[in-house]
Amino acid sequence: MNTNQTKLLKKIDQAKVFLTHNRNLFKCPYCGAKMAAIEDYSLICAQGHQFDLSKKGTLFLIKHGVKSDYDQKELWQARRHVLQHGLFDGVLEQIIHRMPQRNLTYIDVGCGEGTPLARIREQRRQFNDQAIGFDISKDAINLATQQTANSFFCIADLAALPFADRQIDVIIDILSPSSYREFDRVLAQNGILFKVIPNAEYLIELRHRLYRPNDPKYSYHNDDVLNRVLEQYPQTEVVPVKYQFELTPTLATNLLKMTPLQWGTQADPANVFKTPLEHVTVDMSLLIVRKNS
Repeated sequence: MNTNQTKLLKKIDQAKVFLTHNRNLFKCPYCGAKMAAIEDYSLICAQGHQFDLSKKGTLFLIKHGVKSDYDQKELWQARRHVLQHGLFDGVLEQIIHRMPQRNLTYIDVGCGEGTPLARIREQRRQFNDQAIGFDISKDAINLATQQTANSFFCIADLAALPFADRQIDVIIDILSPSSYREFDRVLAQNGILFKVIPNAEYLIELRHRLYRPNDPKYSYHNDDVLNRVLEQYPQTEVVPVKYQFELTPTLATNLLKMTPLQWGTQADPANVFKTPLEHVTVDMSLLIVRKNS
């Protein structure tokens, strides 16, 4: 079945096609056994644990329910609006440029509503990639399935990835937590981790609207996160990425809705944009780790 034929199928049937060809990528989150069969619309492991596809074509591959501060439909809708207007495009270009020029299997860690993964798929449409996005937020994953790019989405736990050993060519982690033990386990030989972390001036204009100079959140540094990565992977290549993102009033409002910067502020949201915010700084570091064994 070719790509065009697959896109004509319902989401649940598209997902079944994906799993039929790629069940080897997954392992059971309960017992760790390999996935042995696809029966009807269910993925079944060698020990009999069964995972049913939702009507949207997603799998719940986690051992327990998870409550997240990010389970807010309005937040994910706002994030989609801002990302589709290009907030992360500059850093995504850097990732795409460095991805190997061949068919790849990759996962997007904490994929949210799916725009970054869709952008990558679109720029790599000449390749027959296998792309999987996962998040702990059901609201985010349900929204991600609306993306037109042909990717597979599931709800999964970062600390216990439901992926088989050494099956993933590329891990993409944009502003999400990391489990380096799990990353090392699932990355294939010569695999690559692309981890994006914020730098001191990331969204600084908005930060300064929300917090006063005497508030600890008025400034930010990423030393702890960066040092943890460098300690784990001394060979890490650090690529600074910095640019201005122009805002309309609607984009500014949605940026406020989507960012955790709003949590804990004493600022009145009605007054944050009394003076229009015309741009924000996107200041990030792209950390590149190449696995050689």
